[in-house]
Amino acid sequence: MSIPIVDSHIHLFPKSHLPTFTWYTEDSPLASQHSVDEYRAASTHASHPQPRGFIFLETDRLSSIDDTPEGHGWTHPLDEVSFLTRIISGAPHPGEGHTATDQRLCLALIPWAPVPGGPSALEAYMAQVRARTGTNTTAWKKVRGVRYLVQDKPRGVMGQRDFIEGVQWLGRQGLTFDLGVDARSGGLWQLEEAVEMMETVYGGVALKEQTSVIINHLCKPNLRLSGSDTTEHMDFRAWKALVERMARWPKTYMKLSGAFSELPPLSAEKDPDILDLVQQLQPWVEVIFRCFRPERVMFGSDWPVCNIGGGGNAVSWGRWQAIVEGILERQGLNEGQKRRVWGGTAVEAYGIEV
Repeated sequence: MSIPIVDSHIHLFPKSHLPTFTWYTEDSPLASQHSVDEYRAASTHASHPQPRGFIFLETDRLSSIDDTPEGHGWTHPLDEVSFLTRIISGAPHPGEGHTATDQRLCLALIPWAPVPGGPSALEAYMAQVRARTGTNTTAWKKVRGVRYLVQDKPRGVMGQRDFIEGVQWLGRQGLTFDLGVDARSGGLWQLEEAVEMMETVYGGVALKEQTSVIINHLCKPNLRLSGSDTTEHMDFRAWKALVERMARWPKTYMKLSGAFSELPPLSAEKDPDILDLVQQLQPWVEVIFRCFRPERVMFGSDWPVCNIGGGGNAVSWGRWQAIVEGILERQGLNEGQKRRVWGGTAVEAYGIEV
């Protein structure tokens, strides 16, 4: 494939940081170092040249909304910013899994931020993010947005006034908000709350001041539905209606990513039938491309999470890339539209330079 790829969704972490994750256990399939060396090995093959670059997404560190001794505070997410600053600066610590030549690969940094704390907490936190980038102005300029995962939070968080005002504050600063909700495991109510949040965030706000909301992983739908009756299933119909409402707002974008976490796991040894997987995903992606159009859909690998369901580091990135190629062909996209999905949409949404 000759079209250059911007991978809009990856995670990186050195082994030394593993105990700082909310999800960490010694037997976790991700409980090992996943840094640039491993990503390069996963994403570079003869059939698909190394991506032009990637967008780093925060990795769900132990944290709390207030930076106080009573909670985890902001130390671990800020340490993550320092780690990414070393990648962007080409100044690795020994054993971190990257070199000085890797600094060009990180096109944007999307750290954790205490969005439910509202503008005051965000302003204080982002000042510390800027301090962690130090004298490296390039690293600070690559902070293009934030993420606060809501997929594991209780009902009502997205409707809180401080949360709403926090998302609006991001737009005024020229920052994006990555939205992580989980329809299959968390429940469709998360999408309902997300839609209500968007309607409040965007209501009455001039377009130029609106926050770009970048929706992760197709909202993690129940992709294990299969067969000719998929589109009549209540889960599909509810997901479809809510995604259509999200797409009404011109500053919302969708990541074509994360499917291996929702599909039945693939074998590491036996190559899957790519066309069969394209067919299985067809009802869902048909909705995405009709609602968002290619101009608001972006490719993301969700590496290294994709390795868990995709067959492992040696094959999962390439498998997803091949599936997306098949999806774009089946959608009948022209060359310009394909370029949007493979990189142009991410460049626009995050406001990055390539």
